[in-house]
Amino acid sequence: MQEVAEYVPPVERALAGLLLARPVTVPRLPVGVSSREQKAAELQRLQARQAMTAAYEAELVLALADDSPDDGDPAPGTPGARSCKPDTELPGVSKFCTAELAVILNCGRGTADHLATRAWTYRERLPATWAALTAGDLDEARAKALVDVLQHTDPALAWRIEAAVLPDATALTVGRLKKRAIELLLEADADAVDQRRKTAERRSDVRVYPSPSDGMSTIAADLPTDVAAACQTTVDALARMLKADGDPRPIGQLRTAVFADLLQRPWQTGTAVTAHLQIVATLASLAGRSAQAGEVNGFPITAAHLRELLRELDALGVQAPEGRSVTVTLTDDGTLRATATLDRLRRLAQRGCPHHPDGDCGCTVLDRPASRDGYTPSAQQQAFVRTRDRTCRMPTCGQRVGWADADHVIPHAHGGATDCANLCCLCRSHRRVKTCARGWRFEMSPDGTLTVTTPSGTTRTTRPPGVRPPPPKAPDPPPADQPADPDDDPPPF
Repeated sequence: MQEVAEYVPPVERALAGLLLARPVTVPRLPVGVSSREQKAAELQRLQARQAMTAAYEAELVLALADDSPDDGDPAPGTPGARSCKPDTELPGVSKFCTAELAVILNCGRGTADHLATRAWTYRERLPATWAALTAGDLDEARAKALVDVLQHTDPALAWRIEAAVLPDATALTVGRLKKRAIELLLEADADAVDQRRKTAERRSDVRVYPSPSDGMSTIAADLPTDVAAACQTTVDALARMLKADGDPRPIGQLRTAVFADLLQRPWQTGTAVTAHLQIVATLASLAGRSAQAGEVNGFPITAAHLRELLRELDALGVQAPEGRSVTVTLTDDGTLRATATLDRLRRLAQRGCPHHPDGDCGCTVLDRPASRDGYTPSAQQQAFVRTRDRTCRMPTCGQRVGWADADHVIPHAHGGATDCANLCCLCRSHRRVKTCARGWRFEMSPDGTLTVTTPSGTTRTTRPPGVRPPPPKAPDPPPADQPADPDDDPPPF
C-alpha cells in the first residue's frame, strides 16, 4: 500500500481530465475492402489490444485499491466487522473497495472480487505474465488460466512455475497450459493444491440461472468432482429405470424429473420443507385476457406458464392452498401501493370504512403500512418492503430478500424514519457498506427508487421491480416569435 499520496502536478491532472472527457473510440480497418489475409492479421492485432487493455485494467484496479486503505474499516469485534476473513481480501485494502469496483463497472460483487484478486495476483505472483499481457504477447485467457492455478501459491514458487511455463504458453491450448501448471504445482507443493480445493469448497453454493426466453431455468451446485459424478450416475440410473418401465418422455427430461423429485421428496409427508413462492401477475393475465408475463420469485415466465402454476396451487380461483396463504399486491403504474392477505382483503371489504359504516364514502381502507416510532420495522412494513424490492437493492446485487434486511436509508440514529419510504432491502454485505464505509451516499425517493453514489463519484440508480422509469421529457417548443429551423421542414427538402 502507498503510505504517502504521490504528488501530481496540476497540469498533468488537468490533461488526464481532458483525455477522460474524450469519447471512447476503437481503431477499425475497413472490413469490407480487406483481404482474407488482412482480416486474419487484424483479428490477431485485436487479440493483442484486448490483452493490453486487460493489463491496463488490472493497473487501474490496483491503483483504486491503493486509494482505498483499510485504516478506516471497522476493527475486528466491533459493529460492522466481518466475523471471518474472506478468501478474496487484499492485504491492506479496504474490504469495501470491491463493492465500489462493482458499482463502477456495473458488475456483480463476485465478478469484482475476481477482477481485484486477479490484478493482485499479477502484481504479487505473476509479474512476467503481467508484462507479457501488457506487451500484447500473451492473451488474457491464458493469463487467467495461470492466475487460477497460482493465485494461492507462495510467490517464490509461483515465479518458478511461471518461468517454466510462460515461454511455451502461446503454443499450448488454454486447457493444456492450465494442466501443465497444475502438474508443476503438484510436483513442487501438493499442499497448495489442497488449499485451492478448500477455498473452492468454502465458495461453493447452489445457483439458479433463468433462461430469458423459454420459461426454464438451470440449477447448478458446486460439488467435489467425485460427489458430482456420483450424483449424476444416480440420477441417470433412476431415469433409465423409468424409461425401462415404459415412460415415453425423453431421457433428458426424465433425468430432470428425477433430480427435482430427489430434492423435493414429494412422497415424504410431515418432513417436507415449505418453500415460499412470490407470484406476480396482473388480473388480466390470470383471467386469460392478456399475455403479459408474470413472475415467480423474480424470474420472468409467460402468462400461460403462470396460469399452469396457479392451477397446480389451486389458486386460479383466488383460493389459498391448504395450509398456506395468498398475498395480494396493489400497484399503481408499477409502484406498489399496498399488500394484504386474501383473508384481510375479505375482512376489509366486509367491514368497509370504520368512519362511515353506512355508505360508500370512498375513504381509503387499505394503503401502505404507516410509519412507526421505533427502530424495528413492523411485520406489515417488512412484508411491504420485501414484496416491493424482492432482492437486495444495491446496484449490481441480486441477493434474494430471504438474505436481505429492511434497512433504514437515512439511519434511524440520524433522524431517519421507520417508514417504507425510508426502508429498502440490503443484503448483509451491502448493509455493512452503507453503514460503515466512508464516502458512500444512499438516497431513496418515496416510490422506492434508490440512488447510490460511491466515494469515486460513480452513481447508479435502481428501481423496484415493476416500477416504470419516468417518461422522457419533451423538448420545450420554440418561442412564438422565433422562426422554425429550416432543417426541421417536412419533405420534400
